Amino acid sequence: MIDFSCATWRKSTRTQQSGQCVEMARVGEVIGMRDSKDPNGPVLAFATEEFAAFLEGVARGEFGNLP
Repeated sequence: MIDFSCATWRKSTRTQQSGQCVEMARVGEVIGMRDSKDPNGPVLAFATEEFAAFLEGVARGEFGNLP
């Protein structure tokens, strides 16, 4: 299990107005993602390679047809 307790969490400045956002942090070779409204809640953890593949998919529009 990755310890994110001392991680530096960041969120997009574009989402701070709506309050509907996630925060991200990197610990070693792992990217963590959590709900900014629940900082003590669960953290999704992704290997940096997995997260890079996700970002490439977003850039290619692979998720544009989701409901």
